[in-house]
Amino acid sequence: MRAHALALTLILAAAPALAQTAAPAAAPPTTPAPKAPKPTSLRDVLLAQLRSTHTNEDWFVPVNVAVAGLTPEQARWIPKSEGPNNPAPADHSVGMLTNHLLYWNARSLAAMSHKDPGPLPGNNDETFNKFDASTWPATAQRLNQVLTQLEDLVAHADDAQLAQMADGIAHISAHNAYHVGQIIEVRKLQGTWDPSKGVK
Repeated sequence: MRAHALALTLILAAAPALAQTAAPAAAPPTTPAPKAPKPTSLRDVLLAQLRSTHTNEDWFVPVNVAVAGLTPEQARWIPKSEGPNNPAPADHSVGMLTNHLLYWNARSLAAMSHKDPGPLPGNNDETFNKFDASTWPATAQRLNQVLTQLEDLVAHADDAQLAQMADGIAHISAHNAYHVGQIIEVRKLQGTWDPSKGVK
């Protein structure tokens, strides 16, 4: 018992000295920089999604940056596969991926605008394989126009129209982001991607 009392006395006597040698308190936190306002409505969320895959450099590289600066020859380049088929049938060039995005975004725009989108392709591979390198600049420009028109459609839709198209727009944005990632990967393999543009 005396041993416990003695130990407690020594600890209490040492406490002021321990307190004096403790690390100094951390500096008060600095005020964080103000952030851009978060989307507050369904319209704002859908527009933010569309623009993040089109022109706004936010969480990832948008398509306008991803395809910028490519020549037609570079746009038609397909990476080699490690398997027996080079290139493999499922491998795509930046131009093929862009053509695929153009097809599905234009089709979605037509449907949401109550226009006839035309017949579905017999095989989704057609939406990639119909790319013609001689039309590369026009393909990229047309995709930019279609994405801008989709954004305008969402911006000016009334609440009932917006609710009806919301699910489709959300899927369009996810689909666009998926293929933009592939475009960046192809450019990295090709050696034409500038990492200062957003993907190191």
